[in-house]
Amino acid sequence: MQYTAVIRTLGTAGEKYQTLLNSLTAQTIQPSAILVYIAEGYPIPKETVGIEQYIYVKKGMVAQRALQYDEVKTEYMLLLDDDLYLPEDTVEQMFRLLREHNADAISPDIFPNAQRSLPGKIMMTLSGRMLARSNDNMWGYKVMRNSGYSYNANPQKEVYQSQTNAGAACLCKKSDFLRIHFEEELWLDKQPYALGEDQVMYYKMFMNGLKILTWYNHRMIHLDGGGNYNPEKMKLTIYSDFHFKTYFWYRFIFLHEKSLLLKLWDCLCIGYTHVFTLMISLIKGDFRILRSKWRGIHDAIILIRQLR
Repeated sequence: MQYTAVIRTLGTAGEKYQTLLNSLTAQTIQPSAILVYIAEGYPIPKETVGIEQYIYVKKGMVAQRALQYDEVKTEYMLLLDDDLYLPEDTVEQMFRLLREHNADAISPDIFPNAQRSLPGKIMMTLSGRMLARSNDNMWGYKVMRNSGYSYNANPQKEVYQSQTNAGAACLCKKSDFLRIHFEEELWLDKQPYALGEDQVMYYKMFMNGLKILTWYNHRMIHLDGGGNYNPEKMKLTIYSDFHFKTYFWYRFIFLHEKSLLLKLWDCLCIGYTHVFTLMISLIKGDFRILRSKWRGIHDAIILIRQLR
């Protein structure tokens, strides 16, 4: 099978980016081309394997992926972030699993939620933002009515179907990716951080009838080139998170529901989650975080009203 490796980057991941390039050239099924979509204004990185091609595009998590990919000449694309390590048989195994399960896209479970601490799981469950599911023989990740997601807490099989995944790596057909019109989601890049862009991408695939797999025993490693975390970044991240969840809920859940009764249930679900998380910040006396959460919700509601 032929494929093109497609990487989005700012060119600042350094050794982690070199690790990714090296692991691509070591694949048992090597890419026909390595195309690197780098943000305008950023220098070409010094790290190289000598065969990658650079294309300058507008900066943004969505903008650097929501492309027409005219440069891609193969049927399949391997969409990648710039800070991954891929064992040498990764792509070979991904193609095998797509064939065996008659699927359209596959991604590794790169951030395993099953490894969260017990207090973290309890808090996420009470808020409704993230829910562990047991004894599920079909689904890996599912999107919930409050725009959160649930996950398979005890995966036993190599792959499960999913409605969302992490966006660090995805193998799919170019034609299938273009079907979801990801360019319609550039609103995500207008936030301080484009949180949830992976959920939007995969959920649009699911809504378009594509079969998505989550791969659990992949051995890929996310090397985390995202930089340091600080209080200011935390505040902006929380704002972006609540803005995303509110607007995603309206755009992809509420608007697509036909039943009036279920629309009401959707409203109760998102209302409970928001009220619970706001109350937690109020009880803690963390008014800085409380304001960030409320501003994210408020600004998303304004955007919703503008689009009606």
